[in-house]
Amino acid sequence: MYQENFIKFALKRQALQFGNFYLKSGRYSPYFFNSNCFYNGSDILKIGEMYSDIIQKTQINFDVIFGLAYKGIPIATAIAIALKKKYNLKIPYFFNRKERKTYSDSGTIIGTQYTKKNIIIIDDVITSGMTIQQSSTILNFKENNNNIAGIFVLFDRQELCLSHLQTAENELIKQYDCPIFSIINIIDIIKYLKKKNIHQDYLKIIIKYYQKYGSLNVNNI
Repeated sequence: MYQENFIKFALKRQALQFGNFYLKSGRYSPYFFNSNCFYNGSDILKIGEMYSDIIQKTQINFDVIFGLAYKGIPIATAIAIALKKKYNLKIPYFFNRKERKTYSDSGTIIGTQYTKKNIIIIDDVITSGMTIQQSSTILNFKENNNNIAGIFVLFDRQELCLSHLQTAENELIKQYDCPIFSIINIIDIIKYLKKKNIHQDYLKIIIKYYQKYGSLNVNNI
């Protein structure tokens, strides 16, 4: 399965890390998914092709790709290249700056025009959903008559949002009225570590963490 292949790839590149990590959500996690570890041409091309395959499989109607700063930017670029290379689709993309530029090409948005478009949002990880929610302010969806066709990420941590009332994924689906797709999620990783009988000490801690912040029952996995 492609999930197992990707987890193996992530472990080899040390993108999937174990330890004690402070997250943007304010939680301390026993694992961390660091897409910065996919930093050479071969790796980012592979990532772009995986995204492009899933995007094509969903048959979503979209016009443009939006990469969230900063980690979504190289991924969005790689996706645009992969869609052209594998599927002969010439899809424009754009991304945001986190700091507004006041000279030359001023503003926070770089790339194609995005008004009145069906947009797919690209990021690397969903934890609490805060980063993706910030895109509402960045893009002014209603004012620009945009439609969010879908959200695509490398990894879904499948955690509850900060209110603990629902999952971050469900909160985003409700907010944007669009589907969310991930290449892998934490349940895929738990199953893989169990199947391969590796990192068992961390696996126990991950399961305990997930029982506190996760959205599914992992006892029978």
